[in-house]
Amino acid sequence: MKLSDYFLPAPLLLSILPTAQALVGSSWSISNVPSTGLTDITFPITIVEADHISGYYFAQQFNFVGLSDVGYTGIQPRPNKGGKAVLHGVFSSFVPGSTTSDANCRSGADGGAGVSCSFEWNGVYGRKYDFEVKTTGNRLWVGTAVDTVTGQRIHIGSYTLPAGSQGIRNSQAGFVEWYPWNGGEPPNHCARLPYQKTIFGNPTTTHAGSVGQQGLSYEYGDCVGQVAFHTERVTGGVENNCGFRGQSG
Repeated sequence: MKLSDYFLPAPLLLSILPTAQALVGSSWSISNVPSTGLTDITFPITIVEADHISGYYFAQQFNFVGLSDVGYTGIQPRPNKGGKAVLHGVFSSFVPGSTTSDANCRSGADGGAGVSCSFEWNGVYGRKYDFEVKTTGNRLWVGTAVDTVTGQRIHIGSYTLPAGSQGIRNSQAGFVEWYPWNGGEPPNHCARLPYQKTIFGNPTTTHAGSVGQQGLSYEYGDCVGQVAFHTERVTGGVENNCGFRGQSG
C-alpha cells in the first residue's frame, strides 16, 4: 500500500475534528506501525507568524490501540511578558479513566473526562518545536516540547492511561482553531479572524522502518472560502495560513 493510502478522506477527517471552532484540519499517518502501536511519536510544529495574543491552538491528535478516545498535543500563542514572547504547550487525554500526579496537569479535559496538562515558556516564533509523545512504561505517557535549535526539552505534562490501552495508532488528524469562537461567534467573525501561518511537520518515531507524512491542510466549518486560506507542501511538512493581518478576533 502506498503511503498516501493511509490518509483519512475528508468526510472522515471532519467527523473526528473539533467543530465548535472549526477552521483548518489535516491528516497525518505513519507507515509500518506494529499492531500494538507506537511507543513514541513526535509532531514538529512551527508558528511562522501569529499575533502574540491568546486565541489560536495548533494541535495534533492521536489515538491509542485499545481505546476510542483521543489525545492532543500542541502549542498556543500568548501575550508577551516582560518584553519576551510566551508560548503555551498543551498535552491532553480525553480518555475516561486517565489519571495524573503531574504538577503541570489536572483532571478533566474540555469539561469531560481525561487529563489536561500545560506549561508556558519564553519561546521563539518562527522556530520549529518538536512535540514528543512517549511512554515510559506502565501506561504512563509524557508530553515534551523540544526546541530544535537549542535542544532544550520542555516538560509539558504526563498521565497514565487505563488498563487495556496500548501504543499510538498509525494515523489521525491535526487542526488549527480560533478558540474564542467557542463562546459564540460574533458578527462578521470570519472577516475578523487574525492572521496565522504555521508548518505542521511530518511526524516521526524511533520505530525502525516507520515513515511519517503530513497531509495537506483542509478548510472546514462556516468560514470556508472566507478567511484567505492557503496550504502547500514545504520541505519537511505542510504549511497552512489563514486570516487577516491587523485583526484582533
